[in-house]
Amino acid sequence: MSRLDETIEAGMARAGLPGVVALVGSRDGVIYEKAFGARGSNDATPMTPDTEFSLFSMTKAVTSVAAMQLVERGLLALDDEMGAILPWLANPRVVTGYDDTGEPLTRPAARPITLRHLLTHTAGFGYEFMSLEMLRSRGPGGAPASTSKAWLQGALLFDPGDRWEYGLSTDLVGQAVEAVSGQDLATYFREHIFDPLGMIRTGFFPDEARLASMHARTPDGGVTPIPSMAALLAGGEFLSGGGGLVGTGGDYMRFLRMVLNAGELDDVRILRPDTVAEMSRNQIGDLRAGQLGSVVESMIVPFDMFPDMRPGWGLGFLINPRPVAGGRAAGSLAWAGLANTHFWIDPASDRAGLILTQLFPFGDERMMQMLAGFERAVYSAEASSL
Repeated sequence: MSRLDETIEAGMARAGLPGVVALVGSRDGVIYEKAFGARGSNDATPMTPDTEFSLFSMTKAVTSVAAMQLVERGLLALDDEMGAILPWLANPRVVTGYDDTGEPLTRPAARPITLRHLLTHTAGFGYEFMSLEMLRSRGPGGAPASTSKAWLQGALLFDPGDRWEYGLSTDLVGQAVEAVSGQDLATYFREHIFDPLGMIRTGFFPDEARLASMHARTPDGGVTPIPSMAALLAGGEFLSGGGGLVGTGGDYMRFLRMVLNAGELDDVRILRPDTVAEMSRNQIGDLRAGQLGSVVESMIVPFDMFPDMRPGWGLGFLINPRPVAGGRAAGSLAWAGLANTHFWIDPASDRAGLILTQLFPFGDERMMQMLAGFERAVYSAEASSL
C-alpha cells in the first residue's frame, strides 16, 4: 500500500496535478482505493472517493455493455444492417476526393454498416479533433456541433471493415440502444446497468458540488483550470454514448469488477459469460487498433498506448496481445477518457486498475508516466500483498 501511495504522490508532483483518485480491484472486491490532493488548483476541497469525474470515452464501455444486453435479448444483432434501425446509416457513402470548393465526392460503400463495425471502430467514422481526414470530410462548412444530432451523420472515410479509426461510432451505438429499447440512455443505463450494479453516483447529469475541476497543461509545464464540459454534454441534442457520463471511481470499479466476474457482481448478472468472452476477443483480425492522431493538440497529443505491439479491439475494449513488462497480462482489456481517466481489466491476473484525473491534453507525457508507474506498482510484490 505504501508503494502505491508513494508512486501516485511522486507522479502527481511530476505532473503538477492537484488531485487524483486511484483504485485497484479483483473479482472479490476493492483492494486499494485512495484519493490524493485537492479537486482543483483553484479548489482546495480535498479530493475524496466520492468526487465525480467527467469520464468521456470511458462511457464507451458502458454503452457497449448496453448494446450487448440487447443482443442477448434479440433486439440487436452484431451483423445486421444498422440502417434498418438508424435510417441515416442506410446506403452509406465513402469519400473519394473533393471538388474545387472543398465539397466531398463520394461513392456507395462496398458493404453496409453493422453493429459489429460500430463497436469495433471499423465503420468508417473518425473524430474531427483527431483526424484531419474526418474534419475535411465534413466539407467547407466544417463539422456540426458535436452536441447536435447532425454531427452523427456524414460520409465514411473508408468502407466498413477495412480500417480501424477511432471516432463517433459508439455514439451511434447509443442511438441504436435508444431506438430498440424505447428508453433514453440515461433511463436505460440506470435500470439495466447502474442500479443493478449499485453505481449510485454515475449518470449523464453532473452534480457540480461533487465534480473535480478540469485543467489544461500550460506551455511552461504547469496546469491551469478550464471550464468543465460536463454540463455542455448533458445539455446537447442527444445523450452521448461515446463520452457523456460523469461518475466516481468507486462506481466505475464496480463496473470493471463485473467484467472481471464474467458479467456478474454480488449475485447480480448483467451479461452472460459467453457475451463477456465475445466482448473480450479481438474482433478486427490483423487490423491495428489504438493509434490516435491529433488535429487539436490542446485536447489530445498523438497517442499510442502500445507502440511496440499490434493491439486488437474487442466489442468495446483495446486488447494488448502480449504482456506489459511489469504489468498487465496478454489479453487484458483497457481504454480511457479524454481528460486522462484510464482503466484496465486483467482477467488472467485477477486485477483491474483505475486512475482518474481531469487534465488536458489526453496522452500528456507526464500523466502517461504516472499511469505506467501506477501499473508497475500494482503488479509489484508489495502491491500483490494488498
